[in-house]
Amino acid sequence: MTGTGAKSAVEWLVSVAPNPEACRWEWERNPLGVALLPAGKLWDVLILPGELGYPTLDVLNRCIDRPGPVLADFGDARMGFFVPAGTVSSWIGTGVRGAGQGTWIVVPYPGRATGGVRWLVPPDGSGTLNDPALLELAMHEAAAQLARGSKHGGPRGEGERGDGPR
Repeated sequence: MTGTGAKSAVEWLVSVAPNPEACRWEWERNPLGVALLPAGKLWDVLILPGELGYPTLDVLNRCIDRPGPVLADFGDARMGFFVPAGTVSSWIGTGVRGAGQGTWIVVPYPGRATGGVRWLVPPDGSGTLNDPALLELAMHEAAAQLARGSKHGGPRGEGERGDGPR
């Protein structure tokens, strides 16, 4: 992401900061390229374990042209899906954590490589978020795929056929 897309994404993200100018200044000068931003204003973040998050993102990518923003942490252990503000307060899901009102998250600068937290799907600046209902369905589909794979000795690899027992 470069040019006006990154600029509008930056503007959208820093709009939640208590002091957007100070946030932007720090963000652009921080050698790690990250900032702490408050969740619960424009967006909440649902945090999935990486082993569920990646298949969930795969399902979302098959269902829609472009999911809303998605982060991955340092070792791909967790993924954060940006959803509408207020989603976390009513979300119930085993193994899924939420960052909503009163919490802060580490957010990398869009379009700039960082050594840790990174965008898998950067914000587009328009405010597009992941639809919670679609995300839940994608999580169920991903979990079902993982369960089917574990019943047969682990996840299926590329080129393996799924048309019968092993």
